[in-house]
Amino acid sequence: MALELIYILSLLITGVVVGLAGGLLGVGGCFIMIPVQYWVLISTGTDPATAILVAFGTNLAVVLPTAISGAYGHNKKGAVVWNAAVPLGLAGFFGALVGGYIATLIPGDVLKTLFGVVILLAAIQMLTARPPTVEEEPVDDLVTCLLWGIPLGILSGILGIGGGALLIPVMVLALHFRMHTAVGTSTALMIFTALGGTISYIINGWGAAGLPPFSIGYVNLLQWALLASTSIVMAQVGVRVAHRLPGHQLRYAFIVVMVYMGLKMAGVFALLGLPL
Repeated sequence: MALELIYILSLLITGVVVGLAGGLLGVGGCFIMIPVQYWVLISTGTDPATAILVAFGTNLAVVLPTAISGAYGHNKKGAVVWNAAVPLGLAGFFGALVGGYIATLIPGDVLKTLFGVVILLAAIQMLTARPPTVEEEPVDDLVTCLLWGIPLGILSGILGIGGGALLIPVMVLALHFRMHTAVGTSTALMIFTALGGTISYIINGWGAAGLPPFSIGYVNLLQWALLASTSIVMAQVGVRVAHRLPGHQLRYAFIVVMVYMGLKMAGVFALLGLPL
């Protein structure tokens, strides 16, 4: 997969946006990373069915170091609830292992549409539901975290995402996290889900036909290096911005990102002929 300059620049710039999104909103940045990776892969001759799986697997591999960087910054500001992050993350790790395998059994177009629909539903719920009151304390007991973490991890593996877009609505609406704490804790537990999903995509893609050069299973090391080189640094910038914004502004920014992500991956913009 010989990359032209335009593809290299596209991936580097995407890494900047992904890092900012990870630190600012507690999401893996898949709303831009997966479409850009998919475009680069099919533009350089990879079959679309293989390209979507490589985009998903590589996306998770990029989320891993970006989440570590973001979690470090949020933890320094006291915004990570480790009592919830660790059990949610461990449950999500094993769920993501299963989800990564399930993804290889589903057609690429179905995966993209499913991803978009799930994110749109989560955005609508996030917009319309009552946020937690000041008196409500976050729910961080072990059983509750495990019960939420396993299915969310499975979805994370299937959809090739770190899981922040799914986890933050759950933490805010069901577990009563305040927005800043939800973002920080989501960033920490994405370390676990991204690791589980990455391992699964490597194993299930090992020896697959039609993989682009420099791939280990469904993880492309060349794309990973270009994306991660900028996203890790920019995650720290995103953390600083996040803690300067009021909670309600952060909440609405997150919802806007989710709506765009859902519409993009569900193919709505393409159906309407919009270059978004």
